[in-house]
Amino acid sequence: MKNCIGKELSKIPMPVNFNEPLSMLQRLTEDLEYHELLDKAARCESSLEQMCLVAAFSVSSYSTTVHRTAKPFNPLLGETYELDRLEEFGYRSLCEQVSHHPPAAAHHVISQRGWTLWQEITIASKFRGKYLSIMPLGAIHLQFHSSGNHYVWRKVTSTVHNIIVGKLWIDQSGDIEIVNHRTKETCQLKFSPYSYFSRDVPRKVTGVVADSSGQAHYILSGTWDDKMESAKIIQSSRGGSGSEGKQKTVYQTLSPKLLWKKYPLPENAENMYHFSALALTLNEPEEGVAMTDSRLRPDQRLMEDGRWDEANSEKQRLEEKQRAVRRRREAEASEALDEECEYDSGREYEGYQPLWFHQRRDSLTGETSFVYKGGYWETKESQDWSICPDIF
Repeated sequence: MKNCIGKELSKIPMPVNFNEPLSMLQRLTEDLEYHELLDKAARCESSLEQMCLVAAFSVSSYSTTVHRTAKPFNPLLGETYELDRLEEFGYRSLCEQVSHHPPAAAHHVISQRGWTLWQEITIASKFRGKYLSIMPLGAIHLQFHSSGNHYVWRKVTSTVHNIIVGKLWIDQSGDIEIVNHRTKETCQLKFSPYSYFSRDVPRKVTGVVADSSGQAHYILSGTWDDKMESAKIIQSSRGGSGSEGKQKTVYQTLSPKLLWKKYPLPENAENMYHFSALALTLNEPEEGVAMTDSRLRPDQRLMEDGRWDEANSEKQRLEEKQRAVRRRREAEASEALDEECEYDSGREYEGYQPLWFHQRRDSLTGETSFVYKGGYWETKESQDWSICPDIF
């Protein structure tokens, strides 16, 4: 492991023994565990109350990570994962691995209960010796259909401690700013890093919801592994000066209301990778999914069945297959380039293009990211998966 210090971890081949039997695409889908917060937010009259629920939702996606120290499988290029919960919960979710270096996944969810969520996440990770920092890059977008309120935020840094010696543990730290681009209301969330010397409660999250002029309306508080509450501000006054000579603002609030509470883990969870009830169902075989779906990934399935040696050799086979495809693609690219030099207008070579997502520039953030272009659910309906690449 000492050769890996400072390196980008996605480029280091790891045996499956470090993994949990889910792919990164399934892990991204776990963000939807508390989808009912968004169903409730869609029914809010007040956009500031809606912001409180969106903030609670953004925190809830960390709740399962507290004991989850195993690594998800790195998806193959073109791997997909669908979660079709239209009948039970009114939503459909699709993820696709759109880039291999850097590894990036695009995700799109549409709910009949009044909201659409989309994100493209690239994971940057650095191994620092004692700990590993995981920095998810990319914006998360959430739009409510009736009001047109459009929220954008980003994820915080996760840190895995005690990589070499001791028991692994995970911490989340940093700030999240959620912006409602229609109303210009904001929420500032602060994830406090764990400190042995602090008297604060561990895994603490605090936040302030403010209107477009910066006036605070709600105080949020809680922990990312248990619950979040909101308290409505009825009066604010300038207090004495704080530790750094800055003036502190003192808020008077009504009693706090519970926004979100973590579901208890299933019985015997410590023997099942500490998976939540949702995570346990994500790899269940389902009829009619695309042939590129993570549920059909052979090394992951063998590992789930406890056949470690076979899983490791299968993982090597899949990675080699992926490398061969990439070499072929690079050869085609240089061929196309040679032709172009010969004729000045050779065939235009297109690099790898994902099947269900395409790159678009976002008018709000100015960033280019992969967004859903449609067609997946219609293809599922017809069960004609002939356009899918053979990746397994």
